[in-house]
Amino acid sequence: MLCDGLGCDGFAWRYLLPMLKTNRRVLRWHYRGHGQSGVPPDDNRIGVPYSCADLLSLMDRAELPKAVLFGHSMGTQVALEFHRLYPQRVAGLVLLCGSFGTPLDTWHDHSMMRLVFPYLKRMVERFPSQVRAVTSRAMLTEIAYQLAVRTELNPDLISREDFTPYMHHLSRMHPLYFIRTLDSLKDHSAWDHLPQVNVPTLVVGGEIDRFTPVWLAQRMAEHIPGAEFLFVPGGSHTALLERPGMVNHAVDRFLRQRIDR
Repeated sequence: MLCDGLGCDGFAWRYLLPMLKTNRRVLRWHYRGHGQSGVPPDDNRIGVPYSCADLLSLMDRAELPKAVLFGHSMGTQVALEFHRLYPQRVAGLVLLCGSFGTPLDTWHDHSMMRLVFPYLKRMVERFPSQVRAVTSRAMLTEIAYQLAVRTELNPDLISREDFTPYMHHLSRMHPLYFIRTLDSLKDHSAWDHLPQVNVPTLVVGGEIDRFTPVWLAQRMAEHIPGAEFLFVPGGSHTALLERPGMVNHAVDRFLRQRIDR
């Protein structure tokens, strides 16, 4: 089961998905308000607990008694919380470029975003149509692309072809659902649950990840019993796109040695 990051509709799995599908059943899904998923009549029912409930329903519908959960970015929090709630449904965890919780406290290694977030949320909630009109155009500009790549990613390793799908999805996504999902993430933490994770776990961290600094990934791996850690040199928040060979090899070995045996 592939659990996306915030504001994503699957772009991060471009190289990992084909490898996984060669001899495994793989399901990729979208959170509420993301990609091809709509939202319930009560559009406040968005966030981590609802994502876990949706994932459980999807596994039941697909008749999957257990699955290895892959989580990129926000998907790490979803995967860990799902294991907390339904440990019997999880066969393993692969946590990529994500945090165990409260990401606004560590974004770019400071808490500035937590201070700014209430003002952003208030603006989006008050003027959703106007904000959407701006973001739908802004996300498709060259300035937005260059700003994202040069401040958050590794411009020497990420290709335009690999990253522009994310920008296109953000341009189509309603900012109200983005901000409400982030609102749920900001106070959620699975830190207390890490010692109770009882399934094989692989944690992947990018050297220059600014969304979720690599020390968070290392700390998470240290507190999950028996977890393995992959350090990706030069990797950012999209390390699985920047060094796909390294990440794919590590994931394939992990699955063969820790899950398939």
